[in-house]
Amino acid sequence: MRLTPVMQRYIVHWGEMGSRWGVNRSVAQIHALLYLSPQPLHADEIAETLGIARSNVSMGLKELLSWELVHVTHTLGDRRDFFLAPHDPWEVIRIVVEGRKRREIDPTLSFLRECATTLQKDTETPPEVRERIVAQMEFFENLTAWYDSIKSLPRKTLLKMMRLGQKIAKVIGE
Repeated sequence: MRLTPVMQRYIVHWGEMGSRWGVNRSVAQIHALLYLSPQPLHADEIAETLGIARSNVSMGLKELLSWELVHVTHTLGDRRDFFLAPHDPWEVIRIVVEGRKRREIDPTLSFLRECATTLQKDTETPPEVRERIVAQMEFFENLTAWYDSIKSLPRKTLLKMMRLGQKIAKVIGE
């Protein structure tokens, strides 16, 4: 695949941002390439285009598959796996947010609930520490409930909500 200078900059930047988000740079670059690619690519094409080792590409694709950020497809007469990424930015963000919630927020909320249950019988933990743990648990419960209530809203509604921004606070009287 031939990359234009803009495409190269995009892929490099996405890799840098991936590192900041806790994702391996090569994995983020593979995702960026597949996001930009008009057609599915096989692993050798990805390795050649990005100039990274084939083994790195294989590991990166496995990670992207586990996040459901890429999918495998096949071509008639070719036994290789071809990979494609969703091209809809809303879908990409939805997948990332859902994955992070599942991997980070849900286990943290379970842990905080466990702590809160333990604190009911605990007499050693100072009251201000109890309050902080319970407050954090309540925050994560509210965040999760809010996310669950908006994640299934139609895209048009979400876009309107985003565009309204602070006007929503004025409408509800805050």
